[in-house]
Amino acid sequence: METGVITVKGRRVGPGFPAYIVAELSANHGQNLGQAIEIVKAAKTSGADAIKLQTYRPDTMTLDCDNEYFRIQGTLWKGRTLYDLYREAYTPWEWHPVLQQIADGVGLDFFSTPFDEKAVAFLEALQVPVFKVASFENGDLPLLRRIAATGTPMIVSTGMATLGEIEEMVRTIRGAGGDQLVLLKCTSAYPAPPEEMNLRAIPHLAERFGLPVGVSDHSMGVAVPVAAVALGACIIEKHFTLSRSLPGPDSAFSLEPYEFREMVEAVRVAEKALGRVRYGRTHGEKENCLFRRSLFVVKNIKAGETFTAENIRSIRPGHGLHTRYLPEILGCCANQDIGRGTPLGWEMVGRKEMDRSESARQSFETHFKHRGSRYGPG
Repeated sequence: METGVITVKGRRVGPGFPAYIVAELSANHGQNLGQAIEIVKAAKTSGADAIKLQTYRPDTMTLDCDNEYFRIQGTLWKGRTLYDLYREAYTPWEWHPVLQQIADGVGLDFFSTPFDEKAVAFLEALQVPVFKVASFENGDLPLLRRIAATGTPMIVSTGMATLGEIEEMVRTIRGAGGDQLVLLKCTSAYPAPPEEMNLRAIPHLAERFGLPVGVSDHSMGVAVPVAAVALGACIIEKHFTLSRSLPGPDSAFSLEPYEFREMVEAVRVAEKALGRVRYGRTHGEKENCLFRRSLFVVKNIKAGETFTAENIRSIRPGHGLHTRYLPEILGCCANQDIGRGTPLGWEMVGRKEMDRSESARQSFETHFKHRGSRYGPG
């Protein structure tokens, strides 16, 4: 198995590979199967690699209770009870195989986030290619062990977790047989302000745990995923909706199709721009070598005349000798008549005057005799 990489339906996900882009369906279906199907199709046309659901029932998430402990405070869903929120947000389990078939048909990977052991078994029966663990469940160690025991790759969000808790989480998963694991840097605020994203944790997590790292992004816009990719993120997860005008608990911090497409395109451009550690001329720069400086004859010179700062200069274009040889050439004599505007070459410099620069000349000629270039490296 390749170190630092997971495999999802034959696709390798990790450093050195294109970012795996996940559209999160979440609660944006509005309890309408037709709308959920349209979201899956739109995710594909918007450039997603996968569609992700959430698999739970309200009564497996919480109690139908409205005392102060079960009423939400200080978030987008302030004032609602947990049970009421999850009753609106959950995806009916009977939809899963339908949406899986739609996803398969359009070429999207299909997987989900289970929130309890029954959900794990249900998704295992559907043979999902990967399990996602939500930030709020990353401390549920029995759930982590149950998922890891399936042997299926895991993607785990790290929202709200301390470094010590992440260490415990990773240790638990590995101890239960989970050897294909990706961590997602996540800020569990809805929406998440950019100043709280702390994306510099991405390379730190990768180095600390020797694991691929991505980002689960609840911020608005497309800037955070692009920055995350620049820092090494190999997965981008973003909530997806047909329109933020559609009511729903997650709609306000989800991307619409055209925005998601812009994000995907920006991520792909960023990946190309990152390239590799490389110096020297690129393919696109070769023609522009013309604009580099080199040594040119700037006044007519007669054979036997001395090269001086008045008749030899460093100018554009780059067809003459490299400027590094100017000190060696000044004071030497021309062995032929040379017209103004001629790129200076070694063949124009009298050898008997070149004792000082013979080693430099030989080095230059040896290096470039097979390259057809008169202009030295730079």
